[in-house]
Amino acid sequence: MNLSLIPNIKHTNSNNFFLLAGPCAIEGEEMALRIAEKVVEITNKLEIPYVFKGSFKKANRSRIDSFTGIGDEKALKILRKVSETFNVPTVTDIHEVSDAKMAAEYVDVLQIPAFLVRQTDLVVAAAETGKVVNLKKGQFMSPASMKHAVQKVKDAGNEKVWITDRGTMFGYQDMIVDFRGIPEMKQFAPVVLDVTHSLQQPNQTSGVTGGRPEMIDNIPNIKNTDSNNFFLFAGPCAIEGEELAFEIA
Repeated sequence: MNLSLIPNIKHTNSNNFFLLAGPCAIEGEEMALRIAEKVVEITNKLEIPYVFKGSFKKANRSRIDSFTGIGDEKALKILRKVSETFNVPTVTDIHEVSDAKMAAEYVDVLQIPAFLVRQTDLVVAAAETGKVVNLKKGQFMSPASMKHAVQKVKDAGNEKVWITDRGTMFGYQDMIVDFRGIPEMKQFAPVVLDVTHSLQQPNQTSGVTGGRPEMIDNIPNIKNTDSNNFFLFAGPCAIEGEELAFEIA
């Protein structure tokens, strides 16, 4: 992966893995800055190239009463403040074509959610901003089919594209990581492995997604994953002690 394409990225010569990590969604300035401060401290110590991740809104919740955001502009301004405070690049999801140009004014990488990665207009809009585009592999898609999503970005004149594997549906309420797909997708673009989303247990009858957080440190430690790049959600509970340092070390 050519990390030099990402503004403000550090430790590119460390020969270490590349990390995207942060809260699922921006819930407030204090929370975002606290998470960023802790992860930046760890990644600087271990010389890990790092991008802060936080969604400025979440448009794909199961229930209508689930938290979706604090307001688009307010959340995007917090992402900009994180970047300016800690001199780190940032990434956020976009859900609609109109989001692309707006979010591109505040962040360095635009992420296409897995459920939306086949939406041509959205992918092209992200590509046309000239930002790095992170395509989350649909849970319902084969690794080989991701070449078409990648090609949409390139055909729009943007070569700065990655794929993130976030697991594959296994029945109705569980997910697995098929590690065979990583080298296959690396033929099309650099690949990031989304550790935390891959452990989700979606479609619960409660309308709240479950998961297996106790297994977070297992997936990146599996040998021969053929991916040296990882994506983690890091909430306040994870950063209070040293366990996050263990998980990403």
